[in-house]
Amino acid sequence: MAAAFAEAEAAALRGEAPIGAVVVERATGRILAAAGNRTEADKDPSAHAELLAIRAACAAKGAPRLPDCDLYVTLEPCTMCAGAISHARIARLVFAAYDPKGGGVEHGARFFERVTCHHAPEVVGGVEETRAARLLKEFFSARR
Repeated sequence: MAAAFAEAEAAALRGEAPIGAVVVERATGRILAAAGNRTEADKDPSAHAELLAIRAACAAKGAPRLPDCDLYVTLEPCTMCAGAISHARIARLVFAAYDPKGGGVEHGARFFERVTCHHAPEVVGGVEETRAARLLKEFFSARR
């Protein structure tokens, strides 16, 4: 989770929403990919940290699926990212802050609970939740 927070802090310095994600190989603990949000820089609404990290990890492994990997992210993924997590067959999702407004895992669509979801990872939420919530609150307070 420390690497995900480093990515989130770097994203904030670039003026992006402070969200970071890392894909970790379960057997070795090796980080395959790390990313922070780049929606503003890339002018791309899909440039969420989770999607960027999943894409990079798939490229690193040379495979479209990551069944032997875990994803660590600083904010509960949205429904779009939950869909990508499912399609990538991520083994475990660990996230920090819950997102009652935009989350798609424990809130909103609750993507992994849908009958149409082909793969639901193990989900662990609230890991370092206070730290993540503080980072987000400070970032958006400074923008208002």
